[in-house]
Amino acid sequence: MQSFICTTCGQAYAPSDEPPTACRICADERQYVRASGQAWTTLEALQRDHKSDIRQLEPNLTGIGATPSIAIGQRALFISQPGGGVLWDCTPLLTDDAVAQIRMLGGLRAIAISHPHYYATMVDWSEAFGGVPIYLHADDAEHLTRPDDRIVHWTGETHDLGQGLTLIRCGGHFAGGTVLHWAGGMGGDGALLTGDIITVVPDTRWMSLMYSYPNLIPLPARTVRSIAAAVDPYPFERMYAAWWDRVSDRDAKARLARSVERYIAAIS
Repeated sequence: MQSFICTTCGQAYAPSDEPPTACRICADERQYVRASGQAWTTLEALQRDHKSDIRQLEPNLTGIGATPSIAIGQRALFISQPGGGVLWDCTPLLTDDAVAQIRMLGGLRAIAISHPHYYATMVDWSEAFGGVPIYLHADDAEHLTRPDDRIVHWTGETHDLGQGLTLIRCGGHFAGGTVLHWAGGMGGDGALLTGDIITVVPDTRWMSLMYSYPNLIPLPARTVRSIAAAVDPYPFERMYAAWWDRVSDRDAKARLARSVERYIAAIS
């Protein structure tokens, strides 16, 4: 048996002899099934014709993506720390090169993920580092497609990962939608790693928030304000969303405040 991976969203499923009849993540109104129909791949197949794209983004922060791009095209972020770092979000592709790079940077002690669209091959990533815990918010447990004993369903509004790393439940895109505050980011001024719970848009002076990005379903004003309120207690000057070019490199907290007001004015 092998774990099949949806080619549209990159979600891995529990090992089976045959692929599932449908992807539950893509059937949800926040995602979509391609016009050509449901299709599947495996990690082994991806490893044959893809390579890890590994880039240092700032001191102690490394991006890990894939070339050519896979599914949604997100890249993971690895924060290196003494005693082992934390991997934020996952990509479907896991390679020996990525494992070697993380080990060279001090190893991995935990994985944390923003929401179900980026669960990807998280179990394989955990296994590659000896079974490190995978932190997912309990509010999204119904969307899990590959259960595993290493998954920790945390509850509440925040969870301390230690060494200046804090998970913050924002909701919005998903009920358990989470961002990661890195106190040591940007030389100690703080960074927020957001997946697309809060996304940096192509004009990187601005952010946006959506219930569904591909299907263009907005969030109500009260939810947008609650997301901004959830991250307000934390200092951050930089924001890393889910893709290489979606980084707000300075004044990110002030830019988020302006973006929230612009968003609410537009939907009102």
